[in-house]
Amino acid sequence: MTKNKLPAADVTEDPHYHDTWTLLRKYRDVVWSLEVSVRQVRNRFRINYGKTIEDFLESVYLAGADLSGTELEHQAKCIEQSHKMLCLVGSAVDLMRAKHKNGEEFYWLLYYAYLSPQELQNVEEIIDQLRPHIRDISPRTYYRKRKEAVEVLSSVLWGYTAQDSAGIVREFCGQSGGRNRSAALRRLPWLR
Repeated sequence: MTKNKLPAADVTEDPHYHDTWTLLRKYRDVVWSLEVSVRQVRNRFRINYGKTIEDFLESVYLAGADLSGTELEHQAKCIEQSHKMLCLVGSAVDLMRAKHKNGEEFYWLLYYAYLSPQELQNVEEIIDQLRPHIRDISPRTYYRKRKEAVEVLSSVLWGYTAQDSAGIVREFCGQSGGRNRSAALRRLPWLR
């Protein structure tokens, strides 16, 4: 190993970020699958019943029919669960973008790396897209800031880990001599 090269830490293997990395890697596939599923169900209804799903369900409910345990109920629950997950990610990204001190920058990093409809081919393409949003971004800076963005998104999605929280509480409660109370407050602005 040369002196100037740092070993690349594989944050995708860190269990703290595992759920977020997996979620981000699969985001485009889930969006695609959800859109295809909804379209297929809508088309099936038009073909089989000559109605939209909404019209069909309204007539079923008016007739007092029970759809419990049917394939239709199963499909609706799967679609609803995927939709809720996408809404959760969307609201977490929106919160990060609006409230975090680096939110706008982190938003664009995550957008071009994971959330945009079309996957870019490589890091150079992502960096080219990021240049209007982040000045002087290099591949090294991209990887560092992307990791930070995923850390922030993880904290919004899953909350602080117990280990993170314990350190913050120790700082805040003065177990470190009270010197770091303002540092703890800066890390948890909602306590101010």
